[in-house]
Amino acid sequence: MTDLVIRALDASDAQLFHAHPDPLGARETHRRTRHRTDWKRVALRDGEVVARGAWWGGPDDTEPVNVNWFDVAEGEEEAGAELLRTALWQVELEINLPGGWRDHAGLVTAAETRFAAARAAGYELLVERFLYRWTPEHGLPERPGRLLFSPEPDDAVFFDALRRIHSVTLDAHALRDIEEGGLDRAAQEELDFFHWCPSPREWWQVAHTREGEPVGIHIPAHNPSGPCIGFIGVLPEQRGHGYAYDLLTECTHFLVEQGAEFIAAGTDQGNFPMAANFAKAGYPVVHERVNFRAPGKESEG
Repeated sequence: MTDLVIRALDASDAQLFHAHPDPLGARETHRRTRHRTDWKRVALRDGEVVARGAWWGGPDDTEPVNVNWFDVAEGEEEAGAELLRTALWQVELEINLPGGWRDHAGLVTAAETRFAAARAAGYELLVERFLYRWTPEHGLPERPGRLLFSPEPDDAVFFDALRRIHSVTLDAHALRDIEEGGLDRAAQEELDFFHWCPSPREWWQVAHTREGEPVGIHIPAHNPSGPCIGFIGVLPEQRGHGYAYDLLTECTHFLVEQGAEFIAAGTDQGNFPMAANFAKAGYPVVHERVNFRAPGKESEG
């Protein structure tokens, strides 16, 4: 086997990134995603692209926050691993897959090739997620009308709510943050992310019962790719009443009232209650995502 050449791209050879098959439909998945050319890398053998990766961050970020496009030719798992391990940035890896990919042998082979390369580079599985996309033809879910919603300008209120919500969370990313830095770290990571999003801070809302008891929070948001359900959270003492559905419905209506023509969302596949709420609210699964933790991240505190 001939030697492997790994290189970053620039404007003169940016077209190399697309000189590779796309069995998982990444090009369509990322049609709204803007990747910087100098954050793209390819692995070449005999001049042919056998692995590629695109690191991604927001328009004002100086370093990427994740790898969200990663492809490897079958039999070139080590090339894919070398592409990842030699990168300047060791950040979370996202592998996006078509919904129901496990039912198709070709997709399973393509996915497992990427997983094997990631594991060989020292990445560890974090979580598998469902990705949703609501559009108007699915209909607006009816508001249950049980709760009252209002904006809340004080970040301390959201920080306290996030700490309490994460104390009983099922979310793998929050559990990772708690493991690495405690509840304060997990709450602050959420706040920092939503301040990073380009959507207005004024959109964040708290929810109360009609008797004035606090229930939870919802954060309608725009990430760099468009409108999304940012966060849905019910306080521990209010669990068991189905209020997450009320929050999701309100968040959906709010974004539509702001002009959203589609709404993206996601939840961990193991979070069965929230997955059921998305299904009930008319959110179809359009993709699945497998998140891998970057090498060494599990030991950071």
